[in-house]
Amino acid sequence: MSIITVDRLRRTYTLTEGHWRRRRRTIEALNGISFEVPAGELFGLVGPNGAGKTTTVRILSTLLHPSGGSARVLGLDVATQAQELRRRIGILFGGERGLYGRVSGRHNLRYFANLYGMSRPHATRRIAELLERVGLASRADDRVDTYSRGMKQRLHIARALLHEPEVVFLDEPTIGLDPLGAREIRDLVRQLRASGQTILLTTHYMPEADELCDRLAVIAAGGLLAVASPQELRAQVPDMYVVEVTLREHRSDVVAELRRLCGPDGSLSIEERDGHHVASIQSMRWRDLVESIPATLGWDAIGPLMVREPSLEDVYLRLISGASAPLQAVSG
Repeated sequence: MSIITVDRLRRTYTLTEGHWRRRRRTIEALNGISFEVPAGELFGLVGPNGAGKTTTVRILSTLLHPSGGSARVLGLDVATQAQELRRRIGILFGGERGLYGRVSGRHNLRYFANLYGMSRPHATRRIAELLERVGLASRADDRVDTYSRGMKQRLHIARALLHEPEVVFLDEPTIGLDPLGAREIRDLVRQLRASGQTILLTTHYMPEADELCDRLAVIAAGGLLAVASPQELRAQVPDMYVVEVTLREHRSDVVAELRRLCGPDGSLSIEERDGHHVASIQSMRWRDLVESIPATLGWDAIGPLMVREPSLEDVYLRLISGASAPLQAVSG
C-alpha cells in the first residue's frame, strides 16, 4: 500500500519585480513530479538548494497548495482533506523557529500536547517517553534558550512525534549541526525507521541519504531525475567504478600495459600514496580488468588490487550536471 502518492505535482510562484515599472514573473518550483512511498519506507528527496525539496514537503504536509497535479498522504488529499490529515502526520522543519526559548523543553512539549488535544495523563507519559528517547531527559526542565542547536533539533523531533503520527516529514534535519549533533539526529532517524515509521526526509548531503534512505528521488530545477535505491543508482553508472592497483615499481612498460588494458573507453591516472604508486582505472569493463591486470602483468609487478564503487555523490553530481543521458527512473 502506498502511504504517499504524488501524481504530476506542480507548483508555480508569481513574483512582482521592478520599482518603477512593475512586471510579473512566474517561477516553476515543481514541474510535474510523480512518485510513491510505501508503508514503513524511509524515502529521501535529494537535490541542490532551490531544487523543490522543501516545496514538496510543504505541499505534502498541507502547508502549501499545489498549482497542479495531486498528492495523497494516508489516502487523504492534501488540498481538500488537510484538516483530517494534519492530525495524522508529524513535521520537522528545524532551526530556531517553532520553539519557545524562555520555557523548558518539557513545557514546550506540554504546550503542543494541549494544541493536539491530548489528555493530561497521556501527555505526561508521552512527553517523558519522548524526552528519554531523544536524550533530553536530564535537561527537560532547563530553558530551551540554554540548549545547543543539536538539542533544539532533538526537541523538534520530539514535538513532531508527540501525537504519534503515522507519517513523519523531516526537512533537512541535520543542516547546520556539528558532526556529533548530526550523528545523534541520524541515530534517532534510524531508530524511527527500525520501528516501522514511514518517513520522508529531505537532504542535500549525499552520505546521509546513502546511509539512511531505502529509496531516493533526485530532484533538480523542480523536475524528477530518478527514483531508485542508492544501490540501484550506483549500478546505473558502471563506468564510474574504479579499479585501483598498487605498482611495485613505477615502470614505463607497466604503465603502458595498463593504458592498453584500460582501452579507449576508460581513463588511467597514477598518484603517490604513502610512498607507493597507485594506478586508478575508471572503466565500464572493470570486471574484466580485475582478471586481466594480474594475468597480464603478474603479481611480481603489482601489489594489492581493489575495486571502488561509485559513491552516491558521484551519481548525484552526474545526474544534476546533465553530463550524460538521464538515468532510467527505477521505482518499486
